[in-house]
Amino acid sequence: MKTADPASEDLQLPAAVCALLGEALPRASHFDAALSVIERARQAMLGDGLLTVNKVDTLPASAGEFELQRLWSSNLQAYPVAGLKRKTLTPWSRQLLLRHEVFIGEGDAALTAVFDDHARIIALGLHGVVNVPLLVDGRCAATFNVLGGRAQWLPRDVALIRLLAVLATPWVLQSASR
Repeated sequence: MKTADPASEDLQLPAAVCALLGEALPRASHFDAALSVIERARQAMLGDGLLTVNKVDTLPASAGEFELQRLWSSNLQAYPVAGLKRKTLTPWSRQLLLRHEVFIGEGDAALTAVFDDHARIIALGLHGVVNVPLLVDGRCAATFNVLGGRAQWLPRDVALIRLLAVLATPWVLQSASR
């Protein structure tokens, strides 16, 4: 498991991506429209892959058990909205959900070590993941999850994903509170 290194090479956003985010995102009238704009920017910069957003709830009756509910998915057939996952305390959940650190998983072995549905992920041609915690009041309220066909992420890729997560945060938190 790797954590994001804030010291990285320069990230340069193409003018078309800046225009898309600067013009279409503020005009988005609802959560799905906003996330669709963010997904288009992700695709333009990173290529094929998967974007999902999960709401995080700490289960009150247990110590260290979390329920993740999918709020948004760029592939509704493979990962439909409203899907639920239960996660216990693992190195991944401690890093992402408790310490609020970006998780970078590179290669099939990393996916297999972390995700129960690793076979489905790999079958979709996805070999790496970046999970970004979305925070409210000092807790992880949601996760912004990008999976890609690459087995290794460049620092600029991680920086872009983190930026997209920041842009998505107000929309996600508004949707998650419903």
